[in-house]
Amino acid sequence: MQRRHFLETTLAATTAAALTPVRAAGPRKKILLRSSWQTVNIGDIAHTPGMLTLLERHLPEYDITLWPSHVGNGVEDMLRKRFPKLTIMERTGEAKKEAFENCDFLLHGSGPGIVAQKSIIEWSEKTGKPYGIGGVTWSYSDEGLKVINGADFTFFRDSVSLQLAKDKGATCPIMEFGPDATFACDLTADAAAEAWLKEVGLEEGKFMCCIPKLRNTPYWEVKKGYKFDEKKHARNEEMKEHDISPLRDAVIALVKETDMKVLLCPEDATQMKLNKEMIYDKLPADVKEKVVWREDYWLTDFATSVYTRSAGLFGNEQHSPILCIGHGIPAIVCRYKEQTSKGFMWKDIGLSEWLFNHDFDEAEKGLTPAVLAIATDQKAARAKAAAGKAVADARMKRMMDVLKETVEA
Repeated sequence: MQRRHFLETTLAATTAAALTPVRAAGPRKKILLRSSWQTVNIGDIAHTPGMLTLLERHLPEYDITLWPSHVGNGVEDMLRKRFPKLTIMERTGEAKKEAFENCDFLLHGSGPGIVAQKSIIEWSEKTGKPYGIGGVTWSYSDEGLKVINGADFTFFRDSVSLQLAKDKGATCPIMEFGPDATFACDLTADAAAEAWLKEVGLEEGKFMCCIPKLRNTPYWEVKKGYKFDEKKHARNEEMKEHDISPLRDAVIALVKETDMKVLLCPEDATQMKLNKEMIYDKLPADVKEKVVWREDYWLTDFATSVYTRSAGLFGNEQHSPILCIGHGIPAIVCRYKEQTSKGFMWKDIGLSEWLFNHDFDEAEKGLTPAVLAIATDQKAARAKAAAGKAVADARMKRMMDVLKETVEA
């Protein structure tokens, strides 16, 4: 009897111990990520894989469903290759209904603003479930303030946006600086990039990248149905020499004063033509020999693999520099008011020396020396890039910690 009692007791205890972890774990939490804004800009593409990488790294026990705006032009294949377990919501009413029923929390991904504001409102009204906003620039609107106030947390990708929300009396319980998720994007296409660099005669570590940009992106050139904007076009024509000539001057100095070559490359699908018109065609013949003009648009994975083999990047764009810093590559940002306040995240991560403002002619005065300094002292430049990356990484981890605490609660 004693032996039988011992066996029964032991079996019961063993069974309970085996079942306890399963019961404690409970069902897997499900996050609905609202992101993937457009595909004609590698930066707008990069928001999504950046956030997915953060979720994979910090919340691997969660199931993620992506609610995209656009994943065409090869982007969906790129995402599925990197994230084979990812569920991408189909653009049907039934698919949305299922996602709304099954997911526990909606996360609005990083972007130029609360891009999917209406989606957040729809989610909130139909489900009553919580949501959060991760890594956005913000310009005031009454509806936007209401959306922020209804969020469990809002991370702003630049301190200017964060301060604006505070000044406007936002009551969201957690509002902090949380940089663009593009810093975490790890998409690569190494073999293709290496083959192309060899083809055009660029050696690893012996070239820098340059990207121009107009005040207003002329999407009417690359998006079907996008109406030509005469006012924006006029502003572009008025300012393009002012904004791009400092880049051209830096290219010339880089070639003449160092052994570096230069790659003129795009961040969006309108910039190949701009590079040729405003930089390449205006270069002296002896400089042009050491400058490569990329004629074709590329996707985020290919571009990143090129950037990581460069000595650094400079230009009027934001997300290619973010991709660089995210991989420890030096990068300079030149901003102006039409780009909103996003450029100030460079100050927020400690890279003020690599931020120039065209509105105050800062690039005209300081860009060339800064580019030459990166080229001639790679050790110091890479140390500075690594320090900036560390700040961004810490703030992105904080964002994921808050997300986990919120969902678990």
